[in-house]
Amino acid sequence: MFSTVLSACITGIDSNLVCVEADVSNGMPMFEMVGYLSGEVKEAKERVRAAIRNSGISMPPKRITVNLSPADLRKAGSLFDLPIAAALLAALDIIDKENLKETLIVGELSLNGEIRPVKGVLPMAMAVDSYQCRRFVLPKANAKEAAVINGIEVIGVETLKEFIQFMKNQIQIDKEAINIEEIFFNYTNEFKIDFSEVNGQILAKRAIEIASAGLHNILLIGPPGSGKTMLAKRIPTILPPISIPESLEITKICSISGNLNQEFPLISNRPFRNPHHTITKTALIGGSAAIKPGEVSLSHRGVLFLDELPEFNRAVLESIRQPLEDRAVNISRATASYRFPSDFMLVAAMNPCACGYYPDLNKCHCSENQVQRYLNRISGPLLDRIDLCVELGQMKYEEMLPRNENESSKVIQERVIKAHKIQERRYQKSDIFFNSDLTGTQIAKYCKLSKEIQKYIETVFDKMDISARVYHRILKVARTIADLEGAENIEKIHISEAICFKTLDKKYWKR
Repeated sequence: MFSTVLSACITGIDSNLVCVEADVSNGMPMFEMVGYLSGEVKEAKERVRAAIRNSGISMPPKRITVNLSPADLRKAGSLFDLPIAAALLAALDIIDKENLKETLIVGELSLNGEIRPVKGVLPMAMAVDSYQCRRFVLPKANAKEAAVINGIEVIGVETLKEFIQFMKNQIQIDKEAINIEEIFFNYTNEFKIDFSEVNGQILAKRAIEIASAGLHNILLIGPPGSGKTMLAKRIPTILPPISIPESLEITKICSISGNLNQEFPLISNRPFRNPHHTITKTALIGGSAAIKPGEVSLSHRGVLFLDELPEFNRAVLESIRQPLEDRAVNISRATASYRFPSDFMLVAAMNPCACGYYPDLNKCHCSENQVQRYLNRISGPLLDRIDLCVELGQMKYEEMLPRNENESSKVIQERVIKAHKIQERRYQKSDIFFNSDLTGTQIAKYCKLSKEIQKYIETVFDKMDISARVYHRILKVARTIADLEGAENIEKIHISEAICFKTLDKKYWKR
């Protein structure tokens, strides 16, 4: 007796089809599983056997062989429990094989037959059509997540007994259905923090507004207590709202990592990740034995905030250079290569020296060599990838007093959204979301300069020894400044402001 059930597994950020084959024959009673399986998949036979028994079905003393193909694809996780049970029950003629056709099945089984949620459901749901399936049977807790994808029949089951009854046509289970637009557009995040709470630091607020409008990388430098962290944590309150395609990208990553709230199956806000400076390279970039997305991917289409930047391990900081440039992370293993998206806005904050008060010689206790050693923890290539650098000064008493004229996050966000809508119209026929996404040929197309401005930049280029990468980043920031001002063309004043913010680092890093 033989049966086949379709299932899937996650490889990187994508889903792969897996055929679960079960053969039941006469012979010495045993239960064998093959097919390049991880430890948790091999343990499935004990969970399946106990779940079937506790669902009121006795297992016959037969020789059972289960194969998960293709054999060259590594299978990991507990999501194969339910499809293995389904294939076995079909091979025993307990459920009808015809009812399993064009059906994708995933789910983890507990010993009492309950079906527990699994990770990575959204990528699987996206691939159901390509697997030539019309129905997706999965844990009830994951049903809303799968229902985000239109055009497939999503059936959520809570127990193995319920699954068997459904497959034997003894009960009916309503198809899970949600209104994706209603969830997406009606959900609002009420932030408890606001830019109006931040007094002073006008230049830093301006730089953050520019960075938020174009999703540019920004570095905040200043003494302790100057408001670097306070400003950075308020950036989510002014970012432009995400589109549905962006939301699906973010939700897909959260689904794989297990960070998705099942009550809100679609991410409606840009992520803000703030890892501690003791984070490892694997946790930041991704990888490990199970190949999981790291912080750079979890902050995709959002913000990655690195506070106390020089305190991070040098190798950890250098590892983000490639994701900052390529907007993706490539992880290679002996058996396969994996690619995770990592198009994020880097926000970094740091003190100018170990004590934090350089260049105030009245407060700073560091020698010139100590200052340079501290600053040199940040490499030149990493600094090149930061679009804006802004210095925050020590606050005076009168600047800390509450002011009614402080702009709220809502007011700043309105300008940011206006600039972003200009970018949406400009790039509507491409895969570009923000000015920061522009590449070399696209920069030449969308950041055209007059001869006067070209001559001005040439002078600055030679005088300040600017690299080609820095030049391109200046143009992208200038394009964003022009969008904020509602200007169709980049003017000299826009270039000047972009140069001012980009070259401020030369005050500290005397390279």
